[in-house]
Amino acid sequence: MRNRFILAALASLGVAACSDNAVKPAIPADPEIEKAVEKTLAGMTLEEKVGQMTEIAIDVVGNWGPEGFSVDPEKLQTVIGKYKVGSILNTPVVGQTPEKWQEIIGAIQEASMREIGIPCVYGLDQNHGASYVMGATYLPQNINVGASFNPQVAYDAGVITAYESRAANCPWTYCPTVDLSRDPRWPRVWENYGEDPLVNAIQGSAAVRGMQGDDPNHIGPNNIAVSVKHYLGYGNPRTGKDRTPAYVPEFELKEKNFAPFKACVEAGALTIMVNSASVNGIPVHANKELLTGWLKEGLNWDGMIVTDWNDINNLYTREGVAVDKKHAIELAINAGIDMTMEPYDLGFCDLLIELVKEGRVPMERIDDAARRVLRLKYRLGLFENPNTPLENYPMFGGEEFAKIATAAAEETEILLKNANGILPLQKGVKILVTGPNANSMRCLNGGWSYSWQGHLADRFTEKYNTIYEAVCNKFGKKNVVLEQGVTYVAEGSYEEENAPEIEKAVRAARNVDVILACIGENSYCETPGNLSDLALSENQRNLVKALAKTGKPIVLILNEGRPRLINDIEPLADGIIDILLPSNYGGDALANILAGDANPSAKLPYTYPRHSAALTTYDYRISEETDTMEGAYDYNAVVSVQWPFGYGLSYTTFKYDNLQCSVEEFGKDTELVFTVDVTNTGKVAGKEVVMLFSRDMVASMVPENRRLRAYEKVEIQPGETVTVALKIKGSDLAFVNPKGEWTLEPGQFRMQVGDKTLMINCK
Repeated sequence: MRNRFILAALASLGVAACSDNAVKPAIPADPEIEKAVEKTLAGMTLEEKVGQMTEIAIDVVGNWGPEGFSVDPEKLQTVIGKYKVGSILNTPVVGQTPEKWQEIIGAIQEASMREIGIPCVYGLDQNHGASYVMGATYLPQNINVGASFNPQVAYDAGVITAYESRAANCPWTYCPTVDLSRDPRWPRVWENYGEDPLVNAIQGSAAVRGMQGDDPNHIGPNNIAVSVKHYLGYGNPRTGKDRTPAYVPEFELKEKNFAPFKACVEAGALTIMVNSASVNGIPVHANKELLTGWLKEGLNWDGMIVTDWNDINNLYTREGVAVDKKHAIELAINAGIDMTMEPYDLGFCDLLIELVKEGRVPMERIDDAARRVLRLKYRLGLFENPNTPLENYPMFGGEEFAKIATAAAEETEILLKNANGILPLQKGVKILVTGPNANSMRCLNGGWSYSWQGHLADRFTEKYNTIYEAVCNKFGKKNVVLEQGVTYVAEGSYEEENAPEIEKAVRAARNVDVILACIGENSYCETPGNLSDLALSENQRNLVKALAKTGKPIVLILNEGRPRLINDIEPLADGIIDILLPSNYGGDALANILAGDANPSAKLPYTYPRHSAALTTYDYRISEETDTMEGAYDYNAVVSVQWPFGYGLSYTTFKYDNLQCSVEEFGKDTELVFTVDVTNTGKVAGKEVVMLFSRDMVASMVPENRRLRAYEKVEIQPGETVTVALKIKGSDLAFVNPKGEWTLEPGQFRMQVGDKTLMINCK
């Protein structure tokens, strides 16, 4: 009888049964748009349909000259006129001014409308603001947005990203990223919202609404289409390295990895980008069950699936599941790929046409894919208005957006340690700012910033403040000394460091009151960010150890895209702030926190590991944590972490009382309302993230340690008590069993908010 609620949570959490024709459309169809799509499709040749399924890199249609990059009419004629290509992407090496983007995309749209009567859909990786547009407002990276635990931060970032992308005439972006960062070694940890499916679902869907607006059928001139990525299981690589295989049980794929994509689709996401690697031995680009079954049919979703960079080729060059490119195209298109990011090879079009004529790819599949591409363009309004003129966007790069970005950065930097109340720093204190991240805008921004690797950021960020410059502005330049001790190689790869000069920093420390050691990582993106050692670099750790011998108090400023191991230097620090990747206004935000002008409220969006051989997530199975086993073997598997998921301090304190639930027993359709009183017991106003966790006490599968089920961020004044209500459905406590079935079993659940717990019963 324990399985009598199988599939109970289907509607709220899981994958809809593919055979269930009653599943409501994820995006309700607009009859006028559908009519226009069918009319356009009916007049298209096979060559034009295949062209619409093709996406080519900007390099193919332009050249560099004395005036910078420009579109080459002859090359454009080949791409648009001959091959009828429907999409172009990427930036030529570095980001361009909005004026240059207007010129580039405008020329492409003119040719596209003239030659085929169908607009191009241009795409850019605008991952934390319009990050390929010079002068745009850069928002904190997604891992920071996850750390805020505030969907408003994600929504506002989406609104600004969309507005400033449209100012550059770009209607489509490849974000948000909602992969789960289940391995801290992975170089793309910072691109998503952390390790938890609920956080990725809530923050990701808020970003979708911010970018696309409230009506996915009619994307307004201030909004853009999103491409949620990377579907599915990308953040679970066995090796920890980018674009390498993941092996994830189907029940975890459904229950955890799929959840944020489902939430984003239900928020109206118009396109999805596919995981470059394989899951359980099958490349996702060739996995019809995941692409067509789970996503298109299971969610009744009429959006468009696009590949990642050159990934169809990988089916035969790397994955070994296709004999040649033609075979790879056959596998991918039949699996459900609608648009191929085929950056440099127009021969894709010829091969796909051959496959159709040979009967290896059905014409129905081509029509379906072309229909989805056309639908996207009609929803974006590109047929009526292929371009969005810059003069219509007077707020581009303005002060209003800068204030939002600064406040967002303040809300996403995490206070991890504050021994003896060393923070905030007192006025007039003498400060040594040291470490390789002390005076670099590149470090604050991370990848996807002006360039792919973000390595050129310092060329374009003179108007913004590094940590050192922001601290000087806040505490007075006469009170601040810069001596880095360890530096990165300028514009080099992220791990390159110059020969250390630690003794200079030690000498400088003698004449100050406190040391800010700014350590972490330089910028990187994707595969170039792979590593073999998760520990912070030896030079940086030696710098902190040498400074500790001076006896001066140390505040570590961690500026990193993933959690680097610091267990040997953490005890040497009095204070620790993990600023993650807060972008152009991150230095100013940090200075505000150091001075007490802003009160930190962020929480860790992932589990921060202590040891390289003890990597875990907060929702581990309870049998992973055991006491030492008696007998012949000293079996020790106790989970040990540096800081847990959801950890973060404030300059004030909060007390939890009176946790209650609206019911003592529940079924799958019961609404559960948990209320708790939260009191600010300190002397300053602060924001608290109120989190509801659950633990299934006995289950037919080994239960998880705990799962986050709901959260809300509230601001509370000193001495004030607020009652926070967190609502879930009974079906939200279900899990996926080994058969892939959603299951809600009778029994006890322990619910926790803060340090308070209560028991409820599933009947």
